[in-house]
Amino acid sequence: MAVLQFFPPSSPVVSARLHPVVLFSICDCYVRRPDQADRVIGTLLGTVSGGVVEIKNSYAVPHNESADQVALDVEYHRNMYMSHLKVNPKEVLVGWYSTGFGVSGGSALIHDFYVKELKDSTKDIREAQNSVPPVHLTVDTVFSNGEASIKAYMSVNLSLGDRSLAAQFQEIPLDLRMIEAERVGFDIFKKTAVDKLPNDLEGMEASMERLYALIDDAYKYVDDVVEGRVNPDNDIGRFLSDTLASVPKMSPRAFDKVFNDRVQDNLALVYLSSLIRAQLGIAEKLNTAAQVL
Repeated sequence: MAVLQFFPPSSPVVSARLHPVVLFSICDCYVRRPDQADRVIGTLLGTVSGGVVEIKNSYAVPHNESADQVALDVEYHRNMYMSHLKVNPKEVLVGWYSTGFGVSGGSALIHDFYVKELKDSTKDIREAQNSVPPVHLTVDTVFSNGEASIKAYMSVNLSLGDRSLAAQFQEIPLDLRMIEAERVGFDIFKKTAVDKLPNDLEGMEASMERLYALIDDAYKYVDDVVEGRVNPDNDIGRFLSDTLASVPKMSPRAFDKVFNDRVQDNLALVYLSSLIRAQLGIAEKLNTAAQVL
Protein backbone atom coordinates (compact mmCIF):
# COMPACT_ATOMS: atom_id res chain seq x y z
CA MET A 1 0.00 0.00 0.00
CA ALA A 2 1.39 3.42 -0.96
CA VAL A 3 1.82 5.85 1.90
CA LEU A 4 1.68 9.61 1.51
CA GLN A 5 4.60 11.10 3.42
CA PHE A 6 6.04 14.50 4.24
CA PHE A 7 9.81 14.78 4.30
CA PRO A 8 10.83 17.85 6.32
CA PRO A 9 14.12 19.61 5.62
CA SER A 10 17.16 17.89 7.09
CA SER A 11 18.47 21.14 8.54
CA PRO A 12 17.07 22.29 11.92
CA VAL A 13 15.93 25.73 10.75
CA VAL A 14 13.26 26.94 13.15
CA SER A 15 12.89 30.65 12.36
CA ALA A 16 14.12 33.58 10.29
CA ARG A 17 15.24 37.06 11.27
CA LEU A 18 14.82 39.93 8.80
CA HIS A 19 16.76 43.19 8.81
CA PRO A 20 14.69 46.23 7.74
CA VAL A 21 17.24 47.31 5.11
CA VAL A 22 16.27 44.17 3.14
CA LEU A 23 12.61 45.12 3.32
CA PHE A 24 13.29 48.67 2.12
CA SER A 25 15.46 47.34 -0.72
CA ILE A 26 12.68 45.00 -1.87
CA CYS A 27 10.14 47.84 -1.89
CA ASP A 28 12.55 50.10 -3.80
CA CYS A 29 13.06 47.38 -6.45
CA TYR A 30 9.29 46.95 -6.70
CA VAL A 31 8.78 50.66 -7.35
CA ARG A 32 11.51 50.63 -10.03
CA ARG A 33 10.32 47.41 -11.72
CA PRO A 34 9.58 47.36 -15.49
CA ASP A 35 6.04 48.31 -16.50
CA GLN A 36 5.23 44.82 -17.79
CA ALA A 37 6.40 43.08 -14.58
CA ASP A 38 3.78 42.16 -11.97
CA ARG A 39 6.25 41.28 -9.23
CA VAL A 40 9.92 41.40 -8.27
CA ILE A 41 12.10 38.35 -7.60
CA GLY A 42 15.50 38.44 -5.93
CA THR A 43 18.18 36.69 -3.89
CA LEU A 44 18.51 36.81 -0.10
CA LEU A 45 21.91 36.92 1.60
CA GLY A 46 22.76 36.42 5.26
CA THR A 47 24.01 33.95 7.84
CA VAL A 48 22.75 30.84 9.61
CA SER A 49 23.38 30.19 13.29
CA GLY A 50 21.61 28.03 15.85
CA GLY A 51 18.69 27.19 13.56
CA VAL A 52 17.99 30.88 12.80
CA VAL A 53 18.41 32.27 9.28
CA GLU A 54 19.40 35.93 9.56
CA ILE A 55 18.59 37.82 6.34
CA LYS A 56 20.90 40.83 6.04
CA ASN A 57 21.07 41.75 2.37
CA SER A 58 19.36 41.21 -0.98
CA TYR A 59 19.40 42.08 -4.66
CA ALA A 60 16.80 41.80 -7.40
CA VAL A 61 17.20 39.32 -10.28
CA PRO A 62 15.71 40.13 -13.72
CA HIS A 63 13.13 37.61 -14.87
CA ASN A 64 10.43 36.92 -17.45
CA GLU A 65 7.25 35.30 -16.26
CA SER A 66 4.30 33.77 -18.09
CA ALA A 67 1.33 31.68 -17.04
CA ASP A 68 3.22 28.38 -16.88
CA GLN A 69 6.93 29.21 -16.63
CA VAL A 70 9.44 31.59 -15.07
CA ALA A 71 12.80 32.47 -16.65
CA LEU A 72 15.47 33.94 -14.37
CA ASP A 73 18.62 35.69 -15.54
CA VAL A 74 20.96 33.08 -14.09
CA GLU A 75 24.18 34.78 -15.21
CA TYR A 76 23.15 38.06 -13.61
CA HIS A 77 22.35 36.28 -10.34
CA ARG A 78 25.69 34.46 -10.25
CA ASN A 79 27.72 37.57 -11.15
CA MET A 80 25.98 39.60 -8.44
CA TYR A 81 26.46 36.81 -5.92
CA MET A 82 30.18 36.52 -6.61
CA SER A 83 30.55 40.31 -6.36
CA HIS A 84 28.82 40.30 -2.97
CA LEU A 85 31.09 37.50 -1.74
CA LYS A 86 34.15 39.57 -2.62
CA VAL A 87 32.86 42.46 -0.51
CA ASN A 88 31.46 40.44 2.40
CA PRO A 89 32.24 36.69 2.28
CA LYS A 90 30.29 36.07 5.52
CA GLU A 91 26.96 36.90 3.86
CA VAL A 92 26.07 33.80 1.87
CA LEU A 93 23.05 32.66 -0.10
CA VAL A 94 20.16 31.84 2.26
CA GLY A 95 17.11 32.01 -0.01
CA TRP A 96 15.04 34.19 -2.31
CA TYR A 97 12.16 36.64 -2.18
CA SER A 98 9.19 37.67 -4.27
CA THR A 99 6.58 40.40 -3.96
CA GLY A 100 2.94 39.47 -3.74
CA PHE A 101 0.57 37.88 -1.25
CA GLY A 102 1.67 34.38 -0.31
CA VAL A 103 3.14 31.66 -2.49
CA SER A 104 2.32 31.71 -6.21
CA GLY A 105 2.19 28.94 -8.82
CA GLY A 106 5.73 29.40 -10.12
CA SER A 107 7.34 29.52 -6.70
CA ALA A 108 8.23 25.80 -6.74
CA LEU A 109 10.27 26.19 -9.94
CA ILE A 110 12.23 29.14 -8.57
CA HIS A 111 12.74 27.38 -5.25
CA ASP A 112 14.21 24.33 -6.99
CA PHE A 113 16.68 26.61 -8.77
CA TYR A 114 17.87 28.11 -5.47
CA VAL A 115 18.14 24.65 -3.92
CA LYS A 116 20.56 23.70 -6.70
CA GLU A 117 22.45 26.97 -6.30
CA LEU A 118 22.93 26.25 -2.60
CA LYS A 119 24.28 22.79 -3.36
CA ASP A 120 26.71 24.19 -5.94
CA SER A 121 27.90 26.96 -3.63
CA THR A 122 29.12 24.44 -1.03
CA LYS A 123 32.13 23.82 -3.27
CA ASP A 124 33.56 27.29 -2.55
CA ILE A 125 32.00 28.24 0.82
CA ARG A 126 31.94 26.53 4.16
CA GLU A 127 29.38 23.74 4.08
CA ALA A 128 28.12 24.63 7.53
CA GLN A 129 26.77 27.90 6.20
CA ASN A 130 25.02 26.36 3.20
CA SER A 131 23.71 23.05 4.58
CA VAL A 132 20.26 24.58 5.16
CA PRO A 133 17.44 24.71 2.60
CA PRO A 134 16.67 28.12 1.13
CA VAL A 135 14.12 30.42 2.75
CA HIS A 136 11.32 31.89 0.65
CA LEU A 137 10.31 35.41 1.72
CA THR A 138 7.12 37.05 0.45
CA VAL A 139 6.32 40.76 0.78
CA ASP A 140 2.82 41.98 -0.03
CA THR A 141 3.53 45.35 -1.69
CA VAL A 142 -0.08 45.92 -2.81
CA PHE A 143 -1.57 45.76 0.73
CA SER A 144 -4.08 43.01 -0.10
CA ASN A 145 -5.38 42.90 3.48
CA GLY A 146 -4.94 46.60 4.17
CA GLU A 147 -1.39 46.18 5.47
CA ALA A 148 2.01 44.91 4.37
CA SER A 149 2.10 41.14 4.92
CA ILE A 150 5.62 39.70 5.30
CA LYS A 151 6.03 35.93 5.62
CA ALA A 152 8.82 33.36 5.42
CA TYR A 153 8.48 29.78 4.18
CA MET A 154 10.48 26.55 4.07
CA SER A 155 9.90 23.84 1.47
CA VAL A 156 8.76 20.34 2.50
CA ASN A 157 8.79 17.44 0.03
CA LEU A 158 5.53 15.51 -0.46
CA SER A 159 6.07 11.91 -1.63
CA LEU A 160 3.87 8.96 -2.47
CA GLY A 161 5.89 5.88 -1.70
CA ASP A 162 9.26 6.31 -3.39
CA ARG A 163 8.02 8.90 -5.88
CA SER A 164 8.28 12.61 -5.16
CA LEU A 165 5.02 14.39 -6.02
CA ALA A 166 5.43 18.04 -5.08
CA ALA A 167 6.88 20.54 -2.64
CA GLN A 168 4.77 22.20 0.01
CA PHE A 169 5.69 25.57 1.51
CA GLN A 170 5.28 25.76 5.27
CA GLU A 171 5.39 29.09 7.06
CA ILE A 172 8.10 29.59 9.70
CA PRO A 173 8.33 32.30 12.39
CA LEU A 174 9.73 35.58 11.10
CA ASP A 175 11.27 38.12 13.45
CA LEU A 176 11.80 41.77 12.52
CA ARG A 177 14.66 43.26 14.53
CA MET A 178 15.29 46.98 14.16
CA ILE A 179 16.54 50.01 16.03
CA GLU A 180 14.23 52.89 16.91
CA ALA A 181 15.12 54.99 13.83
CA GLU A 182 14.37 52.03 11.57
CA ARG A 183 11.12 51.33 13.40
CA VAL A 184 9.86 54.86 12.64
CA GLY A 185 10.41 54.24 8.93
CA PHE A 186 8.83 50.78 9.13
CA ASP A 187 5.71 52.17 10.82
CA ILE A 188 5.32 54.59 7.90
CA PHE A 189 5.89 51.78 5.44
CA LYS A 190 3.04 49.71 6.94
CA LYS A 191 0.48 52.44 6.20
CA THR A 192 -1.35 52.45 2.87
CA ALA A 193 -1.27 56.26 2.61
CA VAL A 194 1.00 58.86 4.22
CA ASP A 195 0.54 62.61 3.89
CA LYS A 196 4.13 63.49 4.78
CA LEU A 197 7.20 62.04 6.42
CA PRO A 198 7.54 62.90 10.12
CA ASN A 199 10.32 65.22 11.21
CA ASP A 200 12.69 64.50 14.11
CA LEU A 201 10.36 65.90 16.77
CA GLU A 202 7.34 63.99 15.47
CA GLY A 203 9.37 60.79 15.34
CA MET A 204 10.52 61.35 18.92
CA GLU A 205 6.92 62.03 19.99
CA ALA A 206 5.73 58.77 18.44
CA SER A 207 8.57 56.89 20.15
CA MET A 208 7.73 58.41 23.53
CA GLU A 209 4.04 57.51 23.12
CA ARG A 210 5.03 53.93 22.34
CA LEU A 211 7.35 53.91 25.37
CA TYR A 212 4.53 55.17 27.64
CA ALA A 213 2.26 52.41 26.34
CA LEU A 214 4.90 49.75 27.09
CA ILE A 215 5.43 51.15 30.60
CA ASP A 216 1.67 51.04 31.23
CA ASP A 217 1.58 47.40 30.12
CA ALA A 218 4.46 46.60 32.50
CA TYR A 219 2.66 48.36 35.37
CA LYS A 220 -0.54 46.39 34.69
CA TYR A 221 1.36 43.10 34.57
CA VAL A 222 3.14 43.78 37.87
CA ASP A 223 -0.13 44.82 39.54
CA ASP A 224 -1.86 41.66 38.27
CA VAL A 225 0.96 39.48 39.63
CA VAL A 226 0.90 41.23 43.02
CA GLU A 227 -2.90 40.89 43.28
CA GLY A 228 -2.74 37.23 42.25
CA ARG A 229 -4.73 37.64 39.04
CA VAL A 230 -1.85 36.39 36.85
CA ASN A 231 0.67 33.66 37.50
CA PRO A 232 4.22 35.09 37.79
CA ASP A 233 6.72 34.43 35.02
CA ASN A 234 10.35 34.20 36.14
CA ASP A 235 11.73 35.21 32.73
CA ILE A 236 9.61 38.37 32.61
CA GLY A 237 10.55 39.18 36.20
CA ARG A 238 14.28 38.89 35.45
CA PHE A 239 13.87 41.00 32.33
CA LEU A 240 12.07 43.76 34.28
CA SER A 241 14.71 43.61 36.99
CA ASP A 242 17.57 43.94 34.50
CA THR A 243 15.78 46.83 32.78
CA LEU A 244 15.30 48.74 36.02
CA ALA A 245 18.91 48.07 37.05
CA SER A 246 20.17 49.56 33.77
CA VAL A 247 18.47 52.91 34.45
CA PRO A 248 21.04 55.39 35.85
CA LYS A 249 20.26 56.82 39.28
CA MET A 250 20.04 60.60 38.97
CA SER A 251 17.73 63.36 40.09
CA PRO A 252 15.05 64.70 37.72
CA ARG A 253 16.92 68.02 37.48
CA ALA A 254 20.16 66.28 36.44
CA PHE A 255 18.30 64.15 33.90
CA ASP A 256 16.64 67.23 32.38
CA LYS A 257 20.04 68.93 32.07
CA VAL A 258 21.63 65.93 30.35
CA PHE A 259 18.66 65.53 28.02
CA ASN A 260 18.53 69.23 27.08
CA ASP A 261 22.28 69.32 26.45
CA ARG A 262 21.98 66.36 24.10
CA VAL A 263 19.09 68.01 22.26
CA GLN A 264 21.11 71.22 21.86
CA ASP A 265 24.04 69.23 20.46
CA ASN A 266 21.78 67.56 17.92
CA LEU A 267 20.26 70.88 16.90
CA ALA A 268 23.74 72.33 16.43
CA LEU A 269 24.68 69.43 14.16
CA VAL A 270 21.50 69.91 12.12
CA TYR A 271 22.26 73.65 11.78
CA LEU A 272 25.85 73.01 10.66
CA SER A 273 24.74 70.40 8.13
CA SER A 274 22.20 72.88 6.71
CA LEU A 275 24.93 75.50 6.35
CA ILE A 276 27.20 73.03 4.55
CA ARG A 277 24.37 71.99 2.24
CA ALA A 278 23.60 75.62 1.40
CA GLN A 279 27.29 76.37 0.79
CA LEU A 280 27.65 73.41 -1.55
CA GLY A 281 24.53 74.49 -3.45
CA ILE A 282 25.84 78.04 -3.91
CA ALA A 283 29.25 76.75 -5.00
CA GLU A 284 27.65 74.44 -7.55
CA LYS A 285 25.57 77.28 -9.02
CA LEU A 286 28.62 79.58 -9.20
CA ASN A 287 30.62 76.87 -10.91
CA THR A 288 27.85 76.29 -13.44
CA ALA A 289 27.57 80.04 -14.12
CA ALA A 290 31.35 80.33 -14.60
CA GLN A 291 31.36 77.48 -17.13
CA VAL A 292 28.52 79.13 -19.09
CA LEU A 293 30.36 82.48 -19.22
